Amino acid sequence: MRSVGTLTRADLAETINRKMGFSRAESLDMVESILEKMCSALSDGENVKISGFGSFVLRDKKERVGRNPKTGVEVPITPRRVLTFRASQLLKERIAKG
Repeated sequence: MRSVGTLTRADLAETINRKMGFSRAESLDMVESILEKMCSALSDGENVKISGFGSFVLRDKKERVGRNPKTGVEVPITPRRVLTFRASQLLKERIAKG
């Protein structure tokens, strides 16, 4: 298992290479294709659900009034779309076990 750090595209490709036997280039292409499909779906306004892992959910936030914490001056916050991640119950349980 990996030490604490950041999981990269190269790490994912390496795992596919070792477990599935694809070449390194094929493995990296596969990772890139999956990520591109996810980005494309999110750009089109679709949520992305990966069973047993979690869901990437788009939310539209309305315009609201915020306050500058230093000065206390009210400022309008423009409406925007945000991306959130909700972990599946399986992932939550796995993380809780450590």
